[in-house]
Amino acid sequence: LAAAPGAFAADALTDAMQAAYAPYRAVLYRTNNKAQAESEQTMAQTRQAWADIVARFARQPPAPYDRDPAVAATLAEVAAVYEAAAKQIAANQLVPAHDTLEKARELMAELRRRNGVVVFSDHMNAYHAQMEHVFIDGPAELATPQGALGLLAQVGALDYLAARLRSEAPAALLANPEFVSLQQQVQGAVASVRDALVRQDVAAAKAAIGKLKKPYSQLFLKFG
Repeated sequence: LAAAPGAFAADALTDAMQAAYAPYRAVLYRTNNKAQAESEQTMAQTRQAWADIVARFARQPPAPYDRDPAVAATLAEVAAVYEAAAKQIAANQLVPAHDTLEKARELMAELRRRNGVVVFSDHMNAYHAQMEHVFIDGPAELATPQGALGLLAQVGALDYLAARLRSEAPAALLANPEFVSLQQQVQGAVASVRDALVRQDVAAAKAAIGKLKKPYSQLFLKFG
């Protein structure tokens, strides 16, 4: 997979991390779909890309990371996450491997955050975190009195974050018809949940919540 067009920043380390994010997205997708052979292949690509980053930048990171004393430690932490996930994939423990791999996303996001770097992936991560909250906690909340109304606030936040996937996208992505279509599918999935909650149709809301992940995973795999 190629890195998403227009996803690059102005410094070499961020650019390298974004390029290495493409095979990382692929291994997340493959482990989520329980495809072991493909997971092993993309995991190897991910580890090699990250080893190159460590070799290039651990000792002398470029600005703005050059004033962060923890850069090398964070790069090593990501490498350790990948090593642990690779062992789990080799043992066909794909669900635990997927959960392990999620930690790398958090480490990379925190590295950028503390150095004042924002990329499109950060907006994808913000949406993902809120989507997981709605997906995991939503059905239980719907089972409570006034649960539909309570969940509506959380879905409103998700709707806002879905819109930001378009408003914060680089120009190159906005010019890509596939990106535009996938982003619209993400926003449409959220709208289906929102509309069901407004009607207080619990069954429809549960069904719509179950359909949130697929369009996001497709957008994430290609452009996240």
